[in-house]
Amino acid sequence: MRLVLTFIAAVFFATSAHAFSLDDISVRDADRGLKEALTQGAGKAVALLGKQDGFLGNPKVMIPLPESVQKIEGLLRGFGMNQQADELITAMNRAAEAAVPQAKALLVNSIKSMSVADAKGILSGGEDSATQYFRRTTSEPLAAKFKPVVRKAIARVKLAEKYDQLAGKAAKFGLVREQDAHLEDYVTRKALDGLYLMIAEEEKAIRQNPAEAAGRLAQKVFGALR
Repeated sequence: MRLVLTFIAAVFFATSAHAFSLDDISVRDADRGLKEALTQGAGKAVALLGKQDGFLGNPKVMIPLPESVQKIEGLLRGFGMNQQADELITAMNRAAEAAVPQAKALLVNSIKSMSVADAKGILSGGEDSATQYFRRTTSEPLAAKFKPVVRKAIARVKLAEKYDQLAGKAAKFGLVREQDAHLEDYVTRKALDGLYLMIAEEEKAIRQNPAEAAGRLAQKVFGALR
């Protein structure tokens, strides 16, 4: 653990605009500040999305029907099924909103498990390097947690079953991408994409304006990086 803390402090000192001594940022403060900032960003992203209209009311992450099956949506509306199509899109986004709160514990655990190489990549990487770390370490377990929640939410809409039937047949003829043929898989994937997008925005904001970071240590550490 001492090695990890020493490495983190060394990177901070080497990449900051001013020379720092251990009295300015101790190795323990450096470690805690980095993790504090990442925890803050992940928590904000989960809070923004894991509520009513977190997806449906946010055009950046709102989940539409897949591009490859939007012709099906057009056919449904052409047959006077506007309400059912709208209900399906609403259900998809409500499913994502219900699933996202499952992410917080896994994201925090990922931060606690950070290695020396992970820290180096985050500190020396681009504006979304922490987000890419989260995607790499949490996407599979999050998908496993999200999918049952998504499945339960969309099962309440009758058109969801018809979607799978129609899209499944269309996929056999190459009219629909295989990955879009099952609604719960598609919604789970888009929910993860939305989560990582919002984490990236929070990460960028903290890097650009450390004064807005909630914790004193996070402010100190990311202020040094700038």
